[in-house]
Amino acid sequence: MAQLRLALNQIDSTVGDLEGNAESVLRWTRHSVEQAAHLVAFPEMMLTGYPVEDLALRGSFVNASRAALRTLARRLSEEGFGEVPVVVGYLDRAEHARATLGSPAGAPQNAAAVLHGGEVVLTFAKHHLPNYGVFDEFRYFVPGQTLPVIRVHGVDVALAICEDLWQNGGRVPAARTAGAGLLLSINASPYERDKHDTRLDLVRKRAQEAGCTTAYLAMIGGQDELVFDGDSIIVDSRGEVLARAPQFEQGCVVVDLDLPAAAATPPAGTLDDGLGVEHVVISGDPLPAYEREVTGSEAPRLEDDEEIYTALVVGLRAYAAKNGFRSVLIGLSGGIDSALVAAIACDALGPENVNAVSMPSRYSSEHSKDDAADLARRTGLNFRTVPIGPMFDAFMGSLELTGVAEENLQSRLRGVTLMGLSNQEGHIVLAPGNKSELACGYSTLYGDSVGAYGPIKDVYKTNVFRLAKWRNRAAAERGHTPPIPESSITKPPSAELRPGQVDTDSLPDYDVLDRILKLYVDGDVGREGIIERGFDPEVVTRVLRMTDAAEYKRRQYPPGTKISAKGFGKDRRLPITNHWREAPAPE
Repeated sequence: MAQLRLALNQIDSTVGDLEGNAESVLRWTRHSVEQAAHLVAFPEMMLTGYPVEDLALRGSFVNASRAALRTLARRLSEEGFGEVPVVVGYLDRAEHARATLGSPAGAPQNAAAVLHGGEVVLTFAKHHLPNYGVFDEFRYFVPGQTLPVIRVHGVDVALAICEDLWQNGGRVPAARTAGAGLLLSINASPYERDKHDTRLDLVRKRAQEAGCTTAYLAMIGGQDELVFDGDSIIVDSRGEVLARAPQFEQGCVVVDLDLPAAAATPPAGTLDDGLGVEHVVISGDPLPAYEREVTGSEAPRLEDDEEIYTALVVGLRAYAAKNGFRSVLIGLSGGIDSALVAAIACDALGPENVNAVSMPSRYSSEHSKDDAADLARRTGLNFRTVPIGPMFDAFMGSLELTGVAEENLQSRLRGVTLMGLSNQEGHIVLAPGNKSELACGYSTLYGDSVGAYGPIKDVYKTNVFRLAKWRNRAAAERGHTPPIPESSITKPPSAELRPGQVDTDSLPDYDVLDRILKLYVDGDVGREGIIERGFDPEVVTRVLRMTDAAEYKRRQYPPGTKISAKGFGKDRRLPITNHWREAPAPE
């Protein structure tokens, strides 16, 4: 057996910030070398950020990425790290790709490189390109057709990128055929609830298929609607966990590994799925035996509600920081949705950077106004009251509005007030809508839907209540003041746009509604399939009809943190103009 100390840098990057991302690679390589690492790795497309989307189609950006990679290789050497191989993801292009129908112009590639001795000694591109959910990699990239293998201190290390592990075939069986001692996969795998169990099972399975220790390095942080939770994993050839990094925490996982020494004859030729071996010897001789100092540890997993809440905090924090926003503004109604958004914002940005406005109308209850003020006291956020009554009276003096139009005017006046303060004071507005409301269109365009970001747009209402209860319970367990007033959690949800209004006047009970929506929206189960599961046909028909009719509203809703396998937006793409209806119109 040979020995190798591996450093997996589970860190964040920012799309387009080539210089800043390169600095992060330098800084964390220095840290890895200080830990005496023999091989250092960084996540998928670390140098460019991920996902780059249509930036991949700009030749200027591809050229800039390639140039930044060469500069990074030189700087690593100049800093004294040239003898340690560094694996880093970047954006490349295929030099000899044939122009084919449907292939992206310029043949961009989701690539990675091995940097050593001031040079780029090996480059390779992702072989399997995902084309589902939020992934459009067939649109942007052409696949790599090699099995890259580097020999480091007498160990053959096969290299892969993200989807190469998620799909059958390709580099995993090729790594076994090549006799690799370690399979290293760099990833930018977005967070989804319950994904960590799937991820661990996948890595275990692939390690057994590859017949070697497998290291799965993942990114952390956030990019627009996506959140990355890290959860990097190293397992041995039997699937036993050797190390597992914390979720949502930046850091470096350093582990000493005992690995099979490479064969005297390097692997060559064409292997599984037609992949040609590209083998580079960096250091052929095994290291002298050393006493193992660094053994892996397995960080505990977050429980479900804490995991989701943390993802929402990380998503908002990343969106604000990476777009240069320092403070946020929230319309605080005293209800559960705005209360949860306010708690998330305080945890993400600090209460001193959270501004809340109570905007009562003639229909606002005293308890709602009191609950808004109470949350402000509990969290320490900045709070003010701006009554909309005078504005409403002025509008109604000029417009003869009744019914829903009169109700929605109140919401739109609140939206105008928030956007006015946003412009005046430089805060971004957070939209408080949840996934249940967005699904059914239970929101007012240019009213409660205004904003730059929707932190809970992918959270069903029943989960809003769960998260609020968890956040209060977590605070109490730590000896802190629970941020959300209990009455905001226990009182019936209401928009308070008319006397005595509650949400169930317009929607089914949320427990029933959300179970139907999870089947229809997340699971693509049709009307008959939902009814077969025991739901009332009239309720199902009504919910599906509302959902289908609200697509034009959802298209205009701001981006927000994705936590489910099928969030509104990139995951679920339906035409606005659409005469197909799952639920038929009433006769």
